[in-house]
Amino acid sequence: MSYSLIRPLLFALDAERAHGLTLGLIDTLHSFGFLRAFNHQTEPSPVTVMGIEFPNPVGLAAGLDKNGEHIDALAELGFGFLEIGTVTPRPQPGNPKPRLFRLPEAEGIINRMGFNNGGVDALIENVQRAQYKGVLGINIGKNADTPIDKATDDYLIGLEKVYEYASYVTVNISSPNTKNLRQLQQADELAHLLDALKAKQLALANRDGRYVPLALKIAPDLDAHQVEDIAERLINSGIDAVIATNTTLARTGVEHLKHGKEAGGLSGAPVRSKSTHVIRDLTEALHGKVPIIGAGGILAGEHAVEKIRAGASLVQLYSGLIYRGPQLVADSIEAIAALHD
Repeated sequence: MSYSLIRPLLFALDAERAHGLTLGLIDTLHSFGFLRAFNHQTEPSPVTVMGIEFPNPVGLAAGLDKNGEHIDALAELGFGFLEIGTVTPRPQPGNPKPRLFRLPEAEGIINRMGFNNGGVDALIENVQRAQYKGVLGINIGKNADTPIDKATDDYLIGLEKVYEYASYVTVNISSPNTKNLRQLQQADELAHLLDALKAKQLALANRDGRYVPLALKIAPDLDAHQVEDIAERLINSGIDAVIATNTTLARTGVEHLKHGKEAGGLSGAPVRSKSTHVIRDLTEALHGKVPIIGAGGILAGEHAVEKIRAGASLVQLYSGLIYRGPQLVADSIEAIAALHD
C-alpha cells in the first residue's frame, strides 16, 4: 500500500489530530497483521555503537511516540532502533493548542508541543506492556514548572526511573519549547549537569550490574565555538553519544509561508543543512571519542548518507516520515548499506 494515497487525507486534517489518527491506524494495522504491507524488507546491516548492536543504523527519533504507547507497531516498520519520549518526571499537558503546523511547500514542520506527556511512570507501564525486544532509547526532559536551577534534579529522577527499561537514555536539553532549557547547553551549566548524570549512571550500573549508555541531544543553532565547548564537555564527562540535532529556531527560507512565523522549533527539510553542519563540526571536535547520531531533515536515502558522511554512526527519522511515509526507513537503510559496499 502506498503512503502517497493516504497522505492527502491526513494533510487535510489539523496536524496534531492527523498525528494521533496515524498512530491509531498504525496500531490497528499492527493488531490485524496488516502493517507488514508498509514494511519494505531490507537486508540486515548491523552496526555497533555505544557498545550496543543495532540491527540497522536507521532509528525513530523521539517525539513521535512520547509516551511509548505504540512501540510494537512502530517496531514493525523496519527501524533498527526506537527512541520514545521526551518524558518528564510528572505528567504535563504541554503548550496550548494549536501547537503543530505543517509547511508543505518547504517540507517542514513547526512544533511548540512543550514536552506534553503522561509522566515517566505511565511511560514505564507502556514499556512493560510492549513485546518489543529491540534497541529502545528513552528520552528524558524536565518539567516546565521546574526552575532551571533545579533542572538537574528532574533529569536525575528521569534517569533513575527509566534506567532499567532503556537500551540507552537520551538527555534532551535542546527543545526550544521549554523556557530557558537551552541555557543548559552553556559550558558551566552543561558540565554540572553531565557530571551529575554520569555519577548517577555509574551508581545505577553498579546497582543493576548493567551499563546503560547516555546520549545528549543538542540544538542546531550553535556556532563552531559552542560546538567545541560541548564536545569538550562530552569527552571530559564520559558521555556515550551525542544526537545532532533537535529543531531550529531559525526561519530562513520559510518566513513567507503560511505558518512560517509560528513560534516553536522548525524541523524537516529546512533544518537539514544546519544539522549536517553541526555534525561536521562535532566530528572535527570529538576526534572519534564520542559517536554521533544524526537527525534533522532526512527526507530521502541520500540525506541519511549525507549525515553518515558528515560523521554520524546512526541516523534518526521523524519529520521525513510525515512527508515520505514508511518507505523512507527502507530507503535510508539501503542507501547507507550501499555506501559501505
